[in-house]
Parts: sequence; C-alpha cells; structure tokens
Amino acid sequence: RCTLHETIRVKSGAWDDNGIFIYSTLNHIKYCLPNGDCGIIRTLEVPIYITKVSGNTIFCLDRDGKNKAIVIDATEYIFKLSLLRKRYDQVMSMIRNSQLCGEAMIAYLQQKGFPEVALHFVKDEKTRFNLALESGNIQIAVASAKEIDDKDHWYRLGVEALRQGNAGIVEYAYQRTKNFERLSFLYLINGNLEKLSKMLKIAEVKNDVMGQFHNALYLGDIKERVKILENAGHLPLAYVTASVHGLQDVADRLAAELGDDVLPLPTGKEPSLLMPPTPVVSGGDWPLLRVMKGIFEGGLDSIGRGGVDEEEGAEGDWGEDLDVVDVDGLQNGDVAAVLEDGEVAEENEEEGGWDLEDLELPPEVETPRVSNNARSSVFVAPTPGMPVSQIWTQRSSLAADHAAAGNFDTAMRLLSRQLGIRNFAPLKSMFLDLHAGSHSYLRALSSAPVVSLAIERGWSESGSPNVRSPPALVFNFSQLDEKLKAGYKATTAGKFTEALRLFLSILHTIPFIVVESRREVDEVKELIIIAKEYVLGMQMELKRREMKDNPVRQQELAAYFTHCNLQLPHLRLALLNAMTVCYKAKNLATAANFARRLLETNPTNENQAKTARQVLQAAERNMTDASQLNYDFRNPFVTCGATYVPIYRGQKDVSCPYCTARFVPSQGGQLCTVCDLAVVGADASGLLCSPSQVR
Repeated sequence: RCTLHETIRVKSGAWDDNGIFIYSTLNHIKYCLPNGDCGIIRTLEVPIYITKVSGNTIFCLDRDGKNKAIVIDATEYIFKLSLLRKRYDQVMSMIRNSQLCGEAMIAYLQQKGFPEVALHFVKDEKTRFNLALESGNIQIAVASAKEIDDKDHWYRLGVEALRQGNAGIVEYAYQRTKNFERLSFLYLINGNLEKLSKMLKIAEVKNDVMGQFHNALYLGDIKERVKILENAGHLPLAYVTASVHGLQDVADRLAAELGDDVLPLPTGKEPSLLMPPTPVVSGGDWPLLRVMKGIFEGGLDSIGRGGVDEEEGAEGDWGEDLDVVDVDGLQNGDVAAVLEDGEVAEENEEEGGWDLEDLELPPEVETPRVSNNARSSVFVAPTPGMPVSQIWTQRSSLAADHAAAGNFDTAMRLLSRQLGIRNFAPLKSMFLDLHAGSHSYLRALSSAPVVSLAIERGWSESGSPNVRSPPALVFNFSQLDEKLKAGYKATTAGKFTEALRLFLSILHTIPFIVVESRREVDEVKELIIIAKEYVLGMQMELKRREMKDNPVRQQELAAYFTHCNLQLPHLRLALLNAMTVCYKAKNLATAANFARRLLETNPTNENQAKTARQVLQAAERNMTDASQLNYDFRNPFVTCGATYVPIYRGQKDVSCPYCTARFVPSQGGQLCTVCDLAVVGADASGLLCSPSQVR
C-alpha cells in the first residue's frame, strides 16, 4: 500500500497490465508505482478522462465525449518498476536499447542505491566523478578526475583511494595537486625511503626549509638536519644536534664559529636517535577481498564510455580487475539464460511440439520475377556538402582553427584583432604546419584526383559521423613545456643565444595553442609572462657582451638583468654576474647591493655565498662607486624592451598588447622588439586560446 498526494485534482485513472496506476490531472498524464514513486508521462493540452490502459496505449474520453487513443512512452516507469521488482535482466535490456537519461533518472538511481547504474547515463564528468566515488569505482573516478583536472577533485579522489587502501592512486592524486607534505607522509607510512629521499631533494630545489627538515626527520638523516639548521642560520641548534649524535668533526667546526656562544650540553641525560619506526607492511596496496561481480558489472561495460577501459597503462601499476565468474564458468546473466532455455525444452517435450503437418500444394507456377535492374539506370550524383574547412571557420573564433582550415587571411585578422599582431613573417612556417597537419591525402586510383581527408581533434569511433569536430593541431601545450625546460637548461649553461631562440619560439607558438579549461588558459597567460621576462633578459645580456668598450653601460645592463622575473637559480647567476661586473669596475656600493640580494636568496652553492660575503666585507670598508650609473635599486622600475633604460614607478609608458613588455612612450606604434610580432600600444581584445572563453 502507498499514499500519494496531488496538489491538483485528479480527473481520472486506470491500472495498466503491470499494476501501475496511470492517472490524469488538468495538464498531465502521470504514473504511480506500487511503492509510491511517481512521475510525469506527458503534458496535456486539454484534459482527458482515462478509461483503459493497454501496453503503450491509453484509451480515454475527451471533453466532447469522443473516444481517443493516446500512445505514450512507458520506458521510464517500466524501468523503475523493473528495478523495484529486481528484474535485472529487463533493466539491462532497457539500458542497452533505450535512451534513458536526464537528471531526474540519475537522481532516482542514486537515491535507490544504484550509483553504478547511474554511471552509464551520465556524460558530465563532475557527476560521473561523484557517482564513481559513491559506488567505490576508483577507476572511473580516476578517469573523470583526469578530464576535470581540478585540485579539489584530485583531493577527494585521494581521500577515497586512501580509504580503500589504494596507495598508488593516493600517490598519483597527491602528485597532481603538488601536495608534497601529504606525499612525504604517505612515503613515510609506506616505508618508501627511496621516494622520501627524492622528496628531500624536491624541497631543497623549491627552497622549502621546513619541508627539507621534515623529510630529513622522516629519513633519520642527522647530517642533513645539521646542514639544514646551519644553512638556516640556527648554528646553536646545529651544534647541539651534531654533538648529541656524535658528529664530532662537524660539532668542532660549529663550536669554532660560535666562539663564546657555545651552549653547554645537559649532563646526566642519555641521548637517543630519532628514527621513524619501520612499517609493518612496506609499500603496495592493501589486500582486497575476492568478490563476485554484480549483475550490472561487465554487462554494462560495452554500453558505457570507452574512455574508462582504454586508459593508458603508463601511469603506474593500479592493480588488475578481478574477473570472477559464477559456478561452471558462466556469468550471472548466462546462468539465467540457460535456466530459461531448459524450462522451454522440458515444456516442448511434454506438449509434443506444434504438430505441424506438410501441406499438399499444387505444382509451382512459373511466376515472373521483378528484375533487380528495373530501376532507372541514370546515376544521380549526391549533392556535395559543406567543406570541412568552412565548418571549422564558421564554428570557431580561434586563430589556430582558421589557420588549420587554410584560411590564413581570417586567421591573421583574428590575431591582429585579439593580440595586435602586425608582423606575420615569423609565423609563416607555423601557418603552413597547422594546415598540413590537419589534413591527410588519400590516392584512390591513379587516374582519379587525390582525396583530401580532414583530421579532427578528439575523434572517436563512437562519435556521430554527421557532427564535425575541430581540426587536429600540431602544436600543444605540453610541447611548450618541453621547450621551457630546454630554455631553462640553456640559461643555466650560459648558452644565451640558444636560450633566446627557445623562448622566442615559445612566444611565437602560443597564439596557435588551444586548451580546454580556464585553468589551462591561465597557465598559457603565465607562460607568456615567463617567456617575455627571459627574452628581455637574454637580449640585455647579449647586448652587454657586445659593448666591451663601454663599462658603464655594461654595468647598467647587468643590473637591469637582475630585475627580470627569473627562476631562483638563474636570478642567483644574474646577481653574481652583476656583482662581479660592478666590483671589477670599482662600483663597490652597487656591488654590495647585489651581494646582499644574493645572500637573501640562501644560495645552495657555497661558492656563491662565500664570494658574496667577501664582496660585502670589501665594500663595507669603502662604500663608494667609481662611476655614476643610471640605476636606482631603491626605486621600483621596469626595463624598456627597446632602449633598455629603467621606467620608474609613476613615469608614463606603453606596453605590447601580446607579450605585455613595457616601453618608453616614444616607442608607441613601433614593432615590439621582445616578441617581434605585435605593435606597441595597439588596441587588442586579448588572448583567445580556448573554446571555454567563448561560451
């Protein structure tokens, strides 16, 4: 029994063959299941009065008293009834053959405790992720998290994976969110000392002193702890740590540095080594129980999205799925099928079959057959559709898509409007690569023309053949990441010409990069700033090396180089370079400033720190400059990208609409000397590199 409340008066109703009550109100035909679940079947324009329900047909009277038959779609309530009565074979059949979808259906399945079934109706990645976590399907959750690529979702995945004891996925989730503290603790409780040592090196590279010290504690590495305390300036703590743990040579050296400030060690105390306990089980995932596959597992995989099963295996060992079958090697559905076949066979043996007898028919008469060639022999060629390149350009405002389609003119107009680009000569090869990379060519016959085939982005066999995807692009963001690393490496090695070429290549490629999410758009914009800073710095350093006969200008350019936003190792090298140039030119006060800034970065190279301290000591005796420089480190400034002079705060300037390099006002209307693409001071709407910016 169940009770149903309606706010609008019920006009009529009838029971169908399955025991479902179908009733009508003023505007709707509705249903009510035996457990009280209800829903709308369809909307009515005029009220009706139901007399009978048979299958998918409702027989009713209208207000004029005329009989009518209305065909309805009973899929939804039959599906719910099958779930209610646990007729899972019917449920699976309806999932395979029906177009069940919608937020209401997903919420219903989730409410009734079937999140694993709801997974097969959902295409939205965030909803799939939530359902996968609820049903404990960690593989689908990983796939959805990769598509979403959001820090919060990776964190939730890590929590669920940790609850299940899946250490591999926990590690992967922490790596994606760069949660180094949790990652270190995970390696500690798993006993993975090798990766814990790597975390110590990562903390050292990131100049994270507390992270270094925590990892050294986890590893029980006394020498590293003493070194960290010493570098951080805590010499008394470093001395006590070295003395207590028997590092006598280090303790003596630190005692000599401390002098009279040496702390007395407490007597009568027995020191003990702080070492983390050895884990009972080192590494690996928790053991899992062997379970039977549910009725919906395996049977629905073929209709779900292929992306989950086709994950690349290069991400690590996530373990293998258990392919457990029922007794006699049959899946659950197969067992039911065998039982049904057996019952039918027994019934046939008892009844004796259909008792069909042969008919005595007259001899076959020769009847004329319709010729297969009776149709018209005239061939009508199909109407050509819209060219793919035209579809690409109509649907997109991205310059990369227009260039891939071969519409170079519209691509250049888009770049000019969005980024203020006027000089397209450096981009010519990229235009050609984009167009060639988005097309393939097929020769059918030697006498026939070559067939051009469009290569689409994100194409899959399951996609609709009538829906065109955007063009495939030969440039992607990961390629720029590799170039950035190569540029960093060349900068560290002092190969400034090679580094300048790599960073300029990044600036010239970014206008043709297409990404999906807003977060990736922010990363692209951040990469423009990084490349711009390094290009400006490399140009000034190469210019300085050319001006050997002008020591004052050499010092100024070296000083400006230190105000570029560089990575910390490169900033230290720039400061060391500027300090050396100024010290040799007897500008001791300026050299002391660079030495002070160098020491503030806590250089890991002891030689750099030692040289800076020596310069600082020498300058303190005679804090003067032999020559006057156009450089005031106390007043914040940016460097003009063309004249290489400082533009101090409050002074007027103009900027490049693409790379955002700053220039003195006289450079307005000139070609940007940093990116070599845009016009300084031109109006532009801004970088457009993702469809998400257009929606």
